[in-house]
Amino acid sequence: METSTTNIRQVKKIKIETHLEVFDSVSELPKEIQDLLSKAQQARENAYAPYSHFRVGAALQLASGEIVTGNNQENAAFPSGLCAERVAVFHAGATYPDMTIVAMAITARSLNQKVDTPTPPCGACRQALAEYEVKQKSPISIYFMGEVGKVVKSNSVKELLPLIFDSSYL
Repeated sequence: METSTTNIRQVKKIKIETHLEVFDSVSELPKEIQDLLSKAQQARENAYAPYSHFRVGAALQLASGEIVTGNNQENAAFPSGLCAERVAVFHAGATYPDMTIVAMAITARSLNQKVDTPTPPCGACRQALAEYEVKQKSPISIYFMGEVGKVVKSNSVKELLPLIFDSSYL
């Protein structure tokens, strides 16, 4: 039996950590964030979700103090719909193109069951939000919750999507 030696290459490992804050209820948040979540809840109730019955509302706080809201908009041709987060951020980008987004509140409710787990943005929304965070060169705080219960805070989109794809790769 022949013994062969192979070159064993040392693989470099990267550790990625995310730090999120968890609040037991909306009442533990600063008043302006409670108000932002209230706006997201109002937007959520106007969502167009006849297929999933899963309503999502988002509210953005701009540096000017302006609040911009969005909600999910479904379509029978499923890929044609749009999530609440992207509706809100694209509306802000179209209406207030040079305004910094300071914070975003997201809340979700199902018509089929109680949503008591914080519901974060999907991957496509994280990427869209990352684009705005990079563009404005400042973080966007993200607060997300279900219909009731705990609220999770991320200080930046990069906490939710640490290896973002941005224009530096193009």
